[in-house]
Formats: sequence, structure tokens, C-alpha cells
Amino acid sequence: MRIAKRAEHENTRQSPFMADLLDGRLKAEAFAALSRQLWFIYRELEDAAESLANHHLVGPLLDPALLRVPALERDLAHLDGPHWAQGLVPLPATRRYCARVREVARAWPAGYAAHHYTRYMGDLAGGQIVRVLAAKTWGHTHEGALFYHFDIRNPSAYRRRYRATLDALPMSEDETHRVAREVTHVFHLNNMLFHDLAELHAPTEPSNGAGTSPTRTGSS
Repeated sequence: MRIAKRAEHENTRQSPFMADLLDGRLKAEAFAALSRQLWFIYRELEDAAESLANHHLVGPLLDPALLRVPALERDLAHLDGPHWAQGLVPLPATRRYCARVREVARAWPAGYAAHHYTRYMGDLAGGQIVRVLAAKTWGHTHEGALFYHFDIRNPSAYRRRYRATLDALPMSEDETHRVAREVTHVFHLNNMLFHDLAELHAPTEPSNGAGTSPTRTGSS
């Protein structure tokens, strides 16, 4: 799973949307648009986690310190105002992503573990690059980028413990390979989201971080 994640993570970093975001070529609205779509995905992940909390393959991975929906909702209230949810709809890629999370949570909990591992450990590691970018480029040192702030004292040690827990899950070799393929699929779904966002947000020259006023990505 870790090998699959490393290979696909590099593809994600090279996606046009993320490359432009990390290079400071996108305006603040693009960052906000990503947060809006992530809210749908993490709401699906965390709703499913509640139903799988006692499952022997999922329960050991769950931790309230990882939950992202409350932080995302505070971010969106800061970025879009108190009525941020009105008219907010998922992009096509987000709908497909959420549908896959629902499917594996219902029919294949080991597949849900692949989604949990890929998303949350990615946020705890590579997502910190975006946290620094949000502060430097758009001034989001707290609200607006809370999604990337974890109440975890030592993220590196936490990731090691998480991986040890994952390694200890009672899965057959065949199931482990199947889960590794799902990790690759998670990155594919994520890249499709970046493709949809890239269609809506064109890069500009790096600026002093001043963005445009928020619009509703994917809203009617």
C-alpha cells in the first residue's frame, strides 16, 4: 500500500491544478474551491466511519484527532461567510469520489481502510505543504486553512504508529493486494477532482497573495 501511495502521490503533485496551486499561480478562490469540494468527501468519509467504528479492519484506524469536517466547516465559514453551504454542490468528480466511498463502506470495509489511509495520512504529511502555502500566499494562518492543522504533537511518529496498526490488520495477502489497488484508485479519483478544478481555475503569475472575492465552485 505504501509503495502504491508513493507512486501515485507523485502523479498527484504533478497534476496541473496542484502544480499551479503549489507554485502560487492560482488565486485564493481556487484554494477555497478545493476546500468546498473536500467538505463533501470528508463528510462522506466521516459519516461512514461512524457506521464502521466497531469493524475489526476499520475501528483500529479511527481517531477523533484525524476528523476534518469540523475544521473544514470553520474554514468555509471564514472563506464564504455564515451561509457557505447554501447552493454548494459537488463537482462531477466529487460525486464519483463520494459514491465510491459509500460503496466500499457498505460492501467492502477493507476498501474503506484504503481510503482512510490515503486521505488522512496524505493530509498529515503532504497537506502540510499546502498549510504553509495558504499562510504565505493568502494569509490563511488559522481560519481558512484549519483543515491542514492537526492537533497531533508529532505527526511523523503518529504516521509510524498508524502504519504499524495498518500492517497488523488481519488481511490475507490477496486482500492486501486488492486494498493496494484501491489506494491507486483513490489517487485516480483525487486527480479527477483536480482535473475538474483545473477546468474552472486558470493559473496566473505569482502575486502578493491577493485573491478574488469568493464564488461558488460548482454552484448553480
